[in-house]
Amino acid sequence: MNYKFDHVHLKSPDPKKSADWFVKAFDFTVISDASRPWGDRFIRCEAPNGTVVNISGARTNEKMGDGDASAHWGLEHIGISVDDMEPELERLSKMGAKLMEGPVQVPGGGPIIAFIEGPDRVRIELLQMPS
Repeated sequence: MNYKFDHVHLKSPDPKKSADWFVKAFDFTVISDASRPWGDRFIRCEAPNGTVVNISGARTNEKMGDGDASAHWGLEHIGISVDDMEPELERLSKMGAKLMEGPVQVPGGGPIIAFIEGPDRVRIELLQMPS
């Protein structure tokens, strides 16, 4: 069997607002924006490297739990590489992101990493790879 990663799906009380944030923050492109038959708005985005990120609201009568940008079990964060950590943290902070952890250098010459809280309490890891 041949497996291929397909997408990440984020849920948002305001999918358009969340998608717009990712477009501005990380150059995502909105591929489609539709209302689905089961009552949710479904926005399909693509990151510059081709990774698909779907963002949708609650379906009709769907009960949504709170978002959780803290470290937790399950799908814990999405990781995005940046060229220069400090200016990115400053820029994203001005867009409403909250610095949660870091930046720190991974021992042994690894990347510089930081965790931010993005829209809808999504935990995002930023990675500045060693040059």
